[in-house]
Amino acid sequence: MRKICKSVGLFLSALLLSGCGSATTPEIIMPEEPLQPSVTSQESENLDNSQENITAKPAEDSSQPAASQTSLSNSYTVYLITMDLADSYWQSIDEGCQSAVSEFGNITYKWIGPDSHDDALQSACVDQAVSDGADAILIAANSPEGVNASLKAASDAGCKIVYVDSAASFDCVSALATDNEAAGATAAESMKEALGAKGITSGTIGVMGVTTDTASCMSREIGFRSAFEGTDFVLADTVYMQDDVANVKNAVSLGLDNGYVGFFGTNEGTSVAIGETVKEAGAESTIVGFDTSDAMLSLVSEGIVYATMQQNPKIMGHDGLSIAIGALEGTYTETNTKTDTGVTVITQDAM
Repeated sequence: MRKICKSVGLFLSALLLSGCGSATTPEIIMPEEPLQPSVTSQESENLDNSQENITAKPAEDSSQPAASQTSLSNSYTVYLITMDLADSYWQSIDEGCQSAVSEFGNITYKWIGPDSHDDALQSACVDQAVSDGADAILIAANSPEGVNASLKAASDAGCKIVYVDSAASFDCVSALATDNEAAGATAAESMKEALGAKGITSGTIGVMGVTTDTASCMSREIGFRSAFEGTDFVLADTVYMQDDVANVKNAVSLGLDNGYVGFFGTNEGTSVAIGETVKEAGAESTIVGFDTSDAMLSLVSEGIVYATMQQNPKIMGHDGLSIAIGALEGTYTETNTKTDTGVTVITQDAM
């Protein structure tokens, strides 16, 4: 039986507040009879072929993702709430969630998010999920503190909280994300390697971020800057996109005019904007960024972008939803656990 997570105030706020959008196909309602689950894989390529896997054995301990269960004792409603609905990165997390849903069955799954990176709008999405009777919420928090009040209300209503990609400071079942500071340092080492191959040992590097509240990207910036300490390179002040790609493109154009030797983008949106600006200018620069949308991979294959850090969003979604269900079923009993889902450096030579 699905628990009731409603209050009149939350219900009215969900009706009145705007900006909480949904994906093109936001709802998946599985049949009442559970489907047989598939083997849980830690390799992202196997997620795309999960239906070809053999039936798994039940989990032997609570630390294992719940996808290895043979059936569910109840039906559940699970929400995925991301920072927005535009980036292909969030779509990949959604795909991972859908993969887990297809393994479990008996789950009503919805993906929603605000129209822009905004704490109040994302909080409204959390409130909407609670008013709709969500049993668990997977969320990529827009900022460390900005959605905590709504998350507390969700937790008080009995919802299980799992963070994917970006965590808030409120307690959770588990947080699945890239170790962003380490990933930023890896990006810096890739840039050093590329610049060194060109014989460049000094110069200014442009840094492009999302917002000062986007914790994951801020951590990448910290790791990137730390790796350049003690070198002869100068890292310019960060320019933040603030949901306006023109901010990045203008800054890159100015950087090219001032002879910047390279540019670093902390996420897919900033990285693509950097690459497109350099390409449109017919210039050459050393660019390192994040994520693997079609646009980003195209820029890498053309040699416009030197390297991009490939995260594992499908695994975040798949295993995050699995852990949430395990917590609801009582087979996953830990709290505030952390999982580093890692990065892979993608270059033109590696494609």
